Formats: sequence, structure tokens, C-alpha cells
Amino acid sequence: MTDEAHMARALRLAREAAEAGEAPIGCVIVDGAGEVIAEGANCPIRANDPTAHAEIVAIRNAAEALENYRLKPGLTLYVTLEPCAMCAGAISHARIARLVYGASDAKGGGVAHGAHVFDHATCHWKPAVTSGVLAEEAAWLLKDFFKARR
Repeated sequence: MTDEAHMARALRLAREAAEAGEAPIGCVIVDGAGEVIAEGANCPIRANDPTAHAEIVAIRNAAEALENYRLKPGLTLYVTLEPCAMCAGAISHARIARLVYGASDAKGGGVAHGAHVFDHATCHWKPAVTSGVLAEEAAWLLKDFFKARR
């Protein structure tokens, strides 16, 4: 499957999060063969957990599915929005080989904006990063969601 196909799946998860009243962010983790290992959607409100970002949920689900806190090599994480610093740190600790994200986040991003987590000398693992995959649709979902709440 292509990056766009996996991101489309993450966007479906983002829409489900929005329907549940959560910020529309979705995440899918796939192995080197393109098989989905885990997925997650934003749910900090529903879970009463400030760390329940889509990426964290997906990483936890991957570790559970693989029955190991050490995720297997060669995984790609697809997420609809540029990860924040917390999620970028978790991606590094999980040793995700590749990060693909949709929309950039100039205010809260931690990869290309803000903290630039992967650029620090103390970052132990740096994934390959691809940005902008289905970015317009991801950005539109977020803008529409927050516009409706104002």
C-alpha cells in the first residue's frame, strides 16, 4: 500500500475521533510489508488522560499486539498531524523507523516546528521523516473541527 492509502486510514480514525468530540487526529502503524500492526485516535478527553494522543495510543497498541515493549524494526507510523514534542519523544523511544505525517503544526509541532526533538544530540533514535501526505485534508479536518467549536 502507498503512503496515501495508509494516511487515508489515519484520516478515517481522525474523523471517528471528531465524532467522539476529540480533536481529529488519527494514527496507523504498519510493518515493512505494509501490514497494519496498530492504530489509534486522539482520546485524551474520553480517557481522562492528557497523554492519550493518537500516536501514544497507537504505540501502546503496537506494543500490546507485539507483546513486547521493544517494537520490531522497520515500522512506519502515519499520523494526520505533525507530532508534538511528547509524541516525537515516544516515537524515538519506540524506535519507529519512519514517520509520515499530514498537516504541519506551527504552534504545537515537535518535529519541524517547536522543539525539533529529532534534531537534538541527546535524541537516541531519529526516524526518517516524510511530511505533507494528504496534508490539505488533514488540515481541513482540524480547521473545521475547531471552527465548529468557536
